[in-house]
Amino acid sequence: MFMIDIAGLKILYTGDYSREEDRHLVKAEVPPVRPDVLIVESTFGVQSLEGRHEKEARFTSEVHAIIRRGGHVLLPVFALGGAQELLLILDEYWDQHPELHDVPVYYASSLAKKCMTVYQTYIHTMNANIRTRFEKRDNPFVFKHISSLPHTRNWEKKVADGPPCVVLATPGFLHTGSSRELLELWAPDPRNGLIITGYSVEGTMARDIMNEPDEITGLRGNAIPRRLSVLVHGEQTAMGRLRGALQSKYKNRDEDVKVHTPRNLETLHLTLQGDRVARAIGSLANNPPPANAESLISGLLVSKDYSYTLLDPKDLREFTGLSTSDVLQMVRIAIGCGWELVRWHLEGMYGFVQEGLGNENGARVMRVMGAVHVKHISETELMLEWIASASNDMIADSVIAVLMGIDSSPASVKLTNSPHGHHHVEATSEDVRPSDKRQTPHPHANKGQGHSYSPEEAAVLRLERIVHFLEAHFGDVQMYEAKPAPNPEVNSEGNTDMIREDLAETPGPEEPAIIVKLDDKEARINLMRLTVHGDPEPLRRRVESVLHMAIATTGSLAEQLTSADLNSTSDYEDARVAAVQGGLVQVEVTTSA
Repeated sequence: MFMIDIAGLKILYTGDYSREEDRHLVKAEVPPVRPDVLIVESTFGVQSLEGRHEKEARFTSEVHAIIRRGGHVLLPVFALGGAQELLLILDEYWDQHPELHDVPVYYASSLAKKCMTVYQTYIHTMNANIRTRFEKRDNPFVFKHISSLPHTRNWEKKVADGPPCVVLATPGFLHTGSSRELLELWAPDPRNGLIITGYSVEGTMARDIMNEPDEITGLRGNAIPRRLSVLVHGEQTAMGRLRGALQSKYKNRDEDVKVHTPRNLETLHLTLQGDRVARAIGSLANNPPPANAESLISGLLVSKDYSYTLLDPKDLREFTGLSTSDVLQMVRIAIGCGWELVRWHLEGMYGFVQEGLGNENGARVMRVMGAVHVKHISETELMLEWIASASNDMIADSVIAVLMGIDSSPASVKLTNSPHGHHHVEATSEDVRPSDKRQTPHPHANKGQGHSYSPEEAAVLRLERIVHFLEAHFGDVQMYEAKPAPNPEVNSEGNTDMIREDLAETPGPEEPAIIVKLDDKEARINLMRLTVHGDPEPLRRRVESVLHMAIATTGSLAEQLTSADLNSTSDYEDARVAAVQGGLVQVEVTTSA
């Protein structure tokens, strides 16, 4: 039997098995694992078979009867399994009947002969009966009355014309080879006998001859009369009866069991669905989300032996022994313009960039979308650096495309154009390259006075746009300012009790919010977290949906990447919180009370 595991799907393929121990093999064991798909042979269907001793007695008596009448016995077999069992039965039977000692028993298969060496060597893989005989220095596979036929020229003809004998020949289906040659030679003689010892596939000579036709067709196309006796093994309708019995057995159970009986060479398509469960460990398991939370859990999914584990990347080495590495990508790009013009184009594409000084030689650096660093390493060269990932690589590709198109951009020509006075005087400290002058802000940039807004100013601008977006959907909205916590007063006994009783129920400090009202219902948008609270549920969900659209619509490309998820933390998120806490929103955002 073979248990196949494909991504957690267990398929048990039994082959031709027996739950009864025979002469050399142990009986088949029921696997401890419950399979999802069972592929089982159905030679005998659901019929109750006679015991091993009764079958062996019937088999040997039939062989003996053919020998008594002066005939030859043909046993078509396969090289492994059944052939060795039949050889053990015949060798023991011959040993118990001295009158048969002069009747030879042959096995005509070079492969079976080679396999006998394996059987004679690996006795420990056999059942207790074989191992016990071997311990008594009696190797059962060293036969006393059976020999191998040498494959000399026309040996089949010599055996057919000789005295009565028993021949085990391959293949078992009689479609070609030694077994087919002997069948055609022995078929016309009624004294001879054919015993089919295994299952026969449809369309083969072994299956056709079970119907005991008057004649058979030879390999050369000639008609050969069939007069030898045929012992039939198995039944053709067994598979259908097995299917009916299984369907009846599982009919009243809750299990959904499907039984298929495909014909030979018929393709069978099975659709199976299974749940894949990932077990959270480490810091993810120590900090589970609330039961009613509608947030996603992100982590690293590790698969081993088709079991799945979800963990924080920081816990990878501790729990799995694995480690992670970052691949730093670097690209050098030649430029023919100044730093200000580079920034102008990047701001036009991404909304805003962060600028500072690098650690190496104080080079000027811009960070694009929090992922790609653009370094000004020389007057005519830029260096791009980023940690390789699917998203970072796409951002880097777009940055490279923008930088490569600066020199050919008509906007670059217009911005760097300046009048020439045709005077030849010594340059002063005020003379600078046109491309290094402070450029006019790009129309698509998050611009302010002279240049880009600070991150806090950009956050305020975006919040203002979000408010306008909400007003377009819900009408006037209100700005709710944070209430400071009431200051407790110390009484005569030194306790900090509230002087007025109504202050005891005054809520603590609250965070600024935008209030959206529909009739007598309202929903609040927390400006610190950009989360929606309020009743009823349909209104809250509607405001939350519009807020999502506002965030996606009003933000620049950089903001959309870093803050499209309301639960994410990014440079923009930090700037927005700082702007709200610093009171900038109260001044910049237009609201209606």
